[in-house]
Amino acid sequence: MKIDVHNIANNLNTPLTAPAYPMPPYKFVNREYLNIIYRTDEQALRAAVPEPLQITEPLVKFEVMWMPDVSGLGAYTEAGQVIPVQFNGEDGDYVHSMYVDNFPAIASGRELTAYPKKLGAPKLYTDSDTLVGTLDYGSLRVATATMGFKHVQMDQELARKEICRPNFMIKIATDYTGNLRICDLIRTQITDIEVKEAWTGPARLQLFEHALAPLADLPVLEVVSASHILTNLTLNAAQPVYNYLEQH
Repeated sequence: MKIDVHNIANNLNTPLTAPAYPMPPYKFVNREYLNIIYRTDEQALRAAVPEPLQITEPLVKFEVMWMPDVSGLGAYTEAGQVIPVQFNGEDGDYVHSMYVDNFPAIASGRELTAYPKKLGAPKLYTDSDTLVGTLDYGSLRVATATMGFKHVQMDQELARKEICRPNFMIKIATDYTGNLRICDLIRTQITDIEVKEAWTGPARLQLFEHALAPLADLPVLEVVSASHILTNLTLNAAQPVYNYLEQH
């Protein structure tokens, strides 16, 4: 079948006759979070966060998300680290790393926005009386998180605020010679959300050294808090807020 050249620009991605992902927005039903906020080494954290983002406390959030029903993308699990920051006086989270087990989610996240997604094997499940989140990279375990299953109900407004913090990411794209064409700090925020359940309880987190999944470079010094949240939500588009190429 011949492809009309005038319609190529209407395709979001390739292959033209079988795109890797459909047009957003993406709606999530029963999106489930295990979030563990922990204290880490301040010097290591400062080395990981790009300017002009500012660190207010040496904290990291390790998150595992099970998404069984996502329009256009199917079902998948995601895990990674986000770092509480400030930008122009606004509190938010810098998305440091994400590991995902679904190619359309990886491709759309990287190409349409700037989510730093790599292929990994995260899991979120209940083991007897314990909520467990794990992340494998290849055949090796790089993270294990545990939390008491539904020990204490969490205020749903606090849960909503936790999920709806602005996210900041770095968008990088090069031209055909390898020179930077786009280098932006971008911002996105979830605003369409229903919190269905929210819980807190005792939690622990172990991170293991790996050259290509270096979560342990931000070591766990103390677990500060944990949450288990079930939601329905829609992802919003991202907007550039800082152009690195114009600043240098």
